Order: sequence, then structure tokens, then C-alpha cells
Amino acid sequence: MAELPEDFLPETAAEAILVRLKQHDIDYLFANAGTDFAPVIEIYSKNQQSELPIPTPIIAPHETAAVAMAHGYYLATGKPQAVMVHVNVGLANALMGIINAASDNIPIFLMAGRTPATEGARLGARSLPIHWGQDMRDQSAIVREFVKWEYELKLPEQAPDLVDRGYAIAMSHPRGPIYLGLPREALGGAWPDDMPFGAPRHAVSSPPAPDPDTVALIVNEVKVAKNPLIVTQRGDPEGHLADALASFSESNAIPVCEFWPSGNVLSTDHPMHMGFDPGQLLPEADLVIVLDALVPWLEAGAKPDPAAKIIQIGADPLFSRVPIRGFRSTINLTAEPAAAIIALDKALSPHKSAFARDIDERHADLSERSQARLEAASRKAIIGEGSVMTAAFVSKTLSDCLPDDARIFSELGCDPSFMRFSAGNRYHSHALAGGLGWGMPAALGASLADRGKVTVACVGDGSYMFANPVACHQIAEAHDLPLLTVVFNNGVWNAVRKTTVMMYPDGHASRANTVPMSSLAPIPDFTMSAAASRGWSRRVETGSELAAAIREAIEVVTVEKRQALLEVVVSQN
Repeated sequence: MAELPEDFLPETAAEAILVRLKQHDIDYLFANAGTDFAPVIEIYSKNQQSELPIPTPIIAPHETAAVAMAHGYYLATGKPQAVMVHVNVGLANALMGIINAASDNIPIFLMAGRTPATEGARLGARSLPIHWGQDMRDQSAIVREFVKWEYELKLPEQAPDLVDRGYAIAMSHPRGPIYLGLPREALGGAWPDDMPFGAPRHAVSSPPAPDPDTVALIVNEVKVAKNPLIVTQRGDPEGHLADALASFSESNAIPVCEFWPSGNVLSTDHPMHMGFDPGQLLPEADLVIVLDALVPWLEAGAKPDPAAKIIQIGADPLFSRVPIRGFRSTINLTAEPAAAIIALDKALSPHKSAFARDIDERHADLSERSQARLEAASRKAIIGEGSVMTAAFVSKTLSDCLPDDARIFSELGCDPSFMRFSAGNRYHSHALAGGLGWGMPAALGASLADRGKVTVACVGDGSYMFANPVACHQIAEAHDLPLLTVVFNNGVWNAVRKTTVMMYPDGHASRANTVPMSSLAPIPDFTMSAAASRGWSRRVETGSELAAAIREAIEVVTVEKRQALLEVVVSQN
């Protein structure tokens, strides 16, 4: 906790909020400022002399970047960050990022100014025409459905308790974003002379612990299962699930599939890692353990046997925020996945001798299948080396060139099926909410957390444009963030094209040279966006040139410590 003078009293509510945020170990305030920020700016100006512990401000020229940077910083550190935007218009721009954060249980302390309510001489009252034009009856409604808690500051003395409560709720499981509205009059209001500031008064709730009786039920199912399967979709920033699952899956010979992962959990070389498509394993499984996966499979591709037992595990295994979710369950265990796996491993351990032979036979078979998958993926990727490269080839080549501890943020860019990750938390993808423009600024947030680690944003051409790249490249230059951005340029909204053809495989769109509403022609020269902020950039069209270009880009970000962009031309398939 940040240290304060014993006799500290804040000058205003704005100072109380900033100091309290830092007391909760929030390092940065990602901000896109407006007229409502005057009390906050005044405190930052004052602090150039007083040096109170408050979050470091990071100016984000677009709200999408501000929220996604906080998202990426949390994934890299496990520490939530604060974001402040300008009244209703800034909050509207921030909404997409909050939708992503809510979908992926990312705690973000979101704040927005509130148009002044008064029209007279009160400090902070309306002083510009926009203060009437931006007024709303219920500004919080913009984000209410996607935050765990929301409130609006009414009096200066409320500030520290509201920060305490918001932080505690955001960090309690299942985690997620919260919102605090800040009217300008209250934000600039003076702290009462006779009120002590005090220490934080709200603790984060303990995580849900595995119920022993439910654990025993699951152990009974694991003991009799011949073809168990684990499906997971994300880990945790600290890597607790990665460690627990690596040990549990191998010692019990249970294959793991990471379906549409927003974050990888296992090393791809782990003998029980069966890739990213459960299609082959799911129909033959008699027990499926779903670890905190909103969508563990797509029944149009493959579904479990009707007789299979389905175990769903998570802080909210029913995903109660989602109105409709039809994936069945035989047993639900409410617990953090890492704690649940540790409890299962401990409870199962005394019984292993009874089915040791089954474990040994499964382990040998699954290890061979895991290795065969990696080799087949490598052979398939190499085929795509031509003058129009495949995304598979680019993904494999990038993976081969990057250091083992590199961190990749992908948004409709690279394909993890053709890549190797040395450990969990090496690969992050956009949340299933699908709010585009996340990948590049999220990678900027991770780069801010650790400039010494190679951080890569792998994004489709459409995702790159959604990210407001001019703003992102400006942030990278302004804060010396050595981010490598790889733009997979296929000239189309490929997700739009593919889903149309999937829905109408024999339709007119499937036979069209150009699917309507999917073309991005004429494509801009993306290298110029990076060059405008003095970044290194290059366009690669031929597979034989790719590895050398990647290695040069890596040297730029590791030796020169500046941003780099590779635009790679890839096929649509």
C-alpha cells in the first residue's frame, strides 16, 4: 500500500480518489480528458511539487485504446488499472472495451466525468455550451449491463469509500469492471476539514472454495472414466491454473483442449495438450470437464455423446450473466479453476493405484497423438510459403523466430494451432464478446507492464483499423513502448465472408469473386501509419522474405527499443 504522511488530508475529492487508487496498488490512470477533468488535472499539477503517491497518468488519444491498455496490463500483471474518460461521449467510446472486459472477467476501475448539474456560480458549474448538450438523465445506463457495480459521486467525503468498494467488487470473483461517475462540482469539492482520510475499509472477498462433497462426486466420475477430456478457454495472470493443470492432466493422463482460448494455459509441447479443436476427442469422451469456458464446443462441428458426464467448473459455472447458454452439466462446481484442479488432484491421489494401468496406457497414446498433431501442423504450415502466404505459415514462422518468453496478443491475426508456446500466458486473444480494436492497444498495455519482454500484436487488417492505429502508434512513441505489430492483410473482413459462406454453402455469396460488404479494397498502406510516429515498418509479400523481416523487426524492438510494424500479405483461406 502506498505510504502517506500521517496527517494527510486531501484537498478535494479528486485528490482523495487519486490517492486512494494508488493505495490499492493501481499504477496507472489511462485517460482521455475533457472539460470535466479540471479537478484531476489540478491535482496532477499540484503533485509536481508535493509528490503524493498517485497513479501515473497515461494519455490515450482514443478511449478504445485506454480501456484495452488497462485490459492488457492486467493480463500481464494481475493488477487492475484505472481508466477515466469524458462524460457520456467518452463513455460511449469506452463501452466496447468494457464489453470485452466483462466477457473476460477483467477488473477495470472505470470512471467518467459527469456534465455539471448546476448553472450558477458554484465551483465547477456549467461554463460551456456542451455542458447542456452532453447532459443525460442516466449516464450510468451506458455501461450498466456490463459492470459489476456502478455509482455516482455525490459528496467529496464519499470518495475514498467509493474507491474502496469499487475496487473490492472488481477484484472479487468472478472479477470484472466497475464504474464510478464523477460530476464536476463534486469532483472539485473541498474535503471537510474535520474528517480524517483513514485507511481503506473494504476487503476483497475470498475466492469461492471447492466444496468437498462436490469434489468427491467429480472424483468418482474421473475414477470410472475411460476417455476423459478437459476443455479450457483461459487461465489467470499469475499462472496458477497453468501449473495446476499441467500436473493434474499429466499425472492422470487426461487430454486438454483449449477451444477458442482468450489466453493459453498449457505449453503446446505438454504431452496432454491436444490443440485447439475438440472435434476428434469430444464424441469419444465419456467425461468432459469444462474449466471456466463460456463456449466449450460448437455442436455444429462436434458434440459430446449424450451419455457423457459433463462437469462445469468456475467462479460462476453457469455464466449467469449470459441470458441463454445451453451447454448441459451433470455437476457444477463453483470454485476458481486452479483451486478446483488442486482439490481434485489431492482427492484423486489415494485412488490412482486402482487404475494406474489405464493412466499409463492413456498417457502413451495421448503423448503420441499430441506429437503427431504438432508435426502435422508444421507440415501444413510450410506449404503456405508462396508469394501469397497463408496465415498458418506466417504464424509458424513468427513463432519460430520469437524468443520463448514473448507474449502475443492476437485479434483475428495469427493461428495458435501452428504456433508453439513455452508456457501459459504466452498467447492472448480477444474475448468472445468480439469487440474489435482490442489487440493492438491491449499489447501496448502489456508492453507498458514489461518493456523488456518482446510483446507482439498480431491483428487482421480490419482489426488494425478498428484499433485507431494513429492513436496507438502515438502512444507507443510517447511512452517508449517497443511493440511489434504484425498486420495480417488479406484485404477483406474475413469473418464476415466466412460466416456468410458457412450459412449459405451453396448460395450466391459462395460463388462470388467478391462477397458484398466484406471487401476492404482499396487497402491503405499500413506501413505509413507506423512511419508517421517514427516507427520501423515493412511490407512482406513473399514467404522467403518473412523470417528475415521478422528477425529485423525483433532487433528493432529489443535493441533500438522502439516500435515496429510488419504488414504481411496473406490469403483469404
